[in-house]
Amino acid sequence: MSILAYDVKDGVAYLTIQSPPANALSSTLLLELEEKLKKVEADKSVKAIVLKGEGRFFSAGADIKEFTSFQDSSDSKSLAQKGQELFNKIEHFPVPVIAAIHGAALGGGLELAMACHIRIVTKTAKLGLPELTLGIIPGFAGTQRLPQHVGNAKAYEMILSGEPISGEEAYHFGLANRVVEEDELFTETSKLAKKIAEKSRPSIQHIMNLVPYAKTELFDRGLEAEANAFKEVFGSQDAKEGIQAFLEKRKPNFIDK
Repeated sequence: MSILAYDVKDGVAYLTIQSPPANALSSTLLLELEEKLKKVEADKSVKAIVLKGEGRFFSAGADIKEFTSFQDSSDSKSLAQKGQELFNKIEHFPVPVIAAIHGAALGGGLELAMACHIRIVTKTAKLGLPELTLGIIPGFAGTQRLPQHVGNAKAYEMILSGEPISGEEAYHFGLANRVVEEDELFTETSKLAKKIAEKSRPSIQHIMNLVPYAKTELFDRGLEAEANAFKEVFGSQDAKEGIQAFLEKRKPNFIDK
């Protein structure tokens, strides 16, 4: 059974993460996401994508249990680079991707949302990058995309503290385009997607090609540096302790090694 539902209506492709309770970004989900993006590319009737989560969350982050299967730190760098590559594909996708965020978008879930072109959040949603509480760092471009949306100062605060912000705060700091009530999320997201889908596909594709030119040329270097740092910290004793503590639902005891 697919954990990423796919449905097309009125020129809009709806991708729904169906992996309760956390809608974790497992390797299986990331593979399905890549496959679904190829499917959208082949369907010339699709002019916009809505990405959402079923149940309580958009996505509460990576599947931490998978981390325990890594043989060495090179596995962690490979994971980071694969995630970065997939999320870059989303950011440079020929049609806009709108993230409909409710419940929580944490860790890899927020990194996925930040790769999307538009984010609509509920007032009570929680958005954050809590990786440092596990003794690791964001590895799917979180250190690079978050500052672009909220500025360096707020990015430092969010990443170093690991504390999430609300949907209303996300809108205030520029991380979200719109903030809505919980029961309005799907309606408002679909309304915007359908409005985009009324436009000419060639015109849409030109906009999707042109806007990324505004990004700093240092972004790719930042991604490589992030992947290397992710590999380094993942091989630390603190990372092993942080991940184990998370799985055991206890507070980690970091020794700074």
